[in-house]
Amino acid sequence: MNRLSKIEQPKIEQSKIEPGLVRAEGFERCRILFADQLNLARGKYVPMSEAAKGHARMCVGTFAVTYDKALVAAPGGGLLTGLPDMEVTFDPADLRPSWEPNTQIALGALRFQGEPFALCGRSALARAIEAWRARGLDPMVGIEMEAYVFQRGADGSWVPYDTPGAFVYGTGPFADPAGLIEEVWAMAAACGIPIESINAEYDAPQFELTLRYADAMKAADDAFLFRQMAREVLYKRGYLLSFLPKPFAEKSGSGLHFNLSFTQGDGSNAFANDVASGTLSDTMKGAIAGMLRHHEALSAIMAPLTQSYARLQPASLSGYWANWGIDHRSVTVRVSAETGPAARIEHRLADCAASPYFAMAALLQAGLLGLENGYELPPEEVNDGLETINTDRHTPHDLGTALDALEADTVLSGAIGQVLIDNFIAIKREEVRILEGKSAEEQLAYYLHYI
Repeated sequence: MNRLSKIEQPKIEQSKIEPGLVRAEGFERCRILFADQLNLARGKYVPMSEAAKGHARMCVGTFAVTYDKALVAAPGGGLLTGLPDMEVTFDPADLRPSWEPNTQIALGALRFQGEPFALCGRSALARAIEAWRARGLDPMVGIEMEAYVFQRGADGSWVPYDTPGAFVYGTGPFADPAGLIEEVWAMAAACGIPIESINAEYDAPQFELTLRYADAMKAADDAFLFRQMAREVLYKRGYLLSFLPKPFAEKSGSGLHFNLSFTQGDGSNAFANDVASGTLSDTMKGAIAGMLRHHEALSAIMAPLTQSYARLQPASLSGYWANWGIDHRSVTVRVSAETGPAARIEHRLADCAASPYFAMAALLQAGLLGLENGYELPPEEVNDGLETINTDRHTPHDLGTALDALEADTVLSGAIGQVLIDNFIAIKREEVRILEGKSAEEQLAYYLHYI
């Protein structure tokens, strides 16, 4: 049987995979989605007649629960005010193709009592983008994700996908004997999610999944949908694609890398000549300085699980140290050696448990603070970054301490949105309490089906 026969749905002609097809023939329902502070894809299915209204009501209590559905009186979550409704709003002329048959997707922003909802990560990202645009710079982002694949073992438990011939930068059947990547790639194409590259990563069965550069909001939308699509497509095949930061103690962690540049008014890349000239521009210096000044606080948002801190360790190539370097993979902020349109900085701290909207908003705001406040850029890391490092600053060693750092960083919190930060901290402190004293295996069981 041809493997691709399993991914023929949705049956969308090439001419029908562009946005704006509310009444496209064969579509019967709309899946309205938004990312909450846990990066869960919350939403509901509605008939296309309802989607034409451009909004749907849902309970604000989605922002008052942990992964295991424990209720928390988190600011803005509505638990103490009767769990009122919020609205998910979207343009019905801008729907996206789904990986499910007869379905289109609406990605919404949240409103509450007629105003933008303070807990909406997508709105927080929109504010960060506009703040940079006010300086004549449009953020462009390319996203790299890493994930492991699980399959069912003989006893029905989840075990690593059997890829005995896999190796870093591996491709083909030895890296992926069941052809799972073929299905993910084909479905991404059908859904209009542009892939830059996919390959096996350092440890098996781990894959690197890279999406094409786009403006910051589209990049976040694509990453959010791709992660959900890939997980659902493989789950129907009997596999579990996990973006957890450290599912195996003896294997490499999985990260989420943001490749960032800025387009100027004339369409050129603001970083185009930085490396070639030998002198970094004020924009690049300021952005890197801001990201490093707020490094500890950013870790809570970008590495938001108790398990995240097993990945963030010295000599792990994971964004542990508050340092930067040119074409150096042992630092947190890597300046690419490429010039011209491809020039960029790569931020390597995050993992895929983070909401791409929330994490990108935080990263952009931190960079902007560095530029606007004239933060001093620390010296470039020229050591190996493994055994010899030029800084003593690093991410906290656990989520609770990272949350303390975020709470103390009122400058960054204020830039992102104080209520959003307060809600996130409250939910995550309860998560820390629930998992306190739990083994690595128990933490894995708690998170595995959600991330």
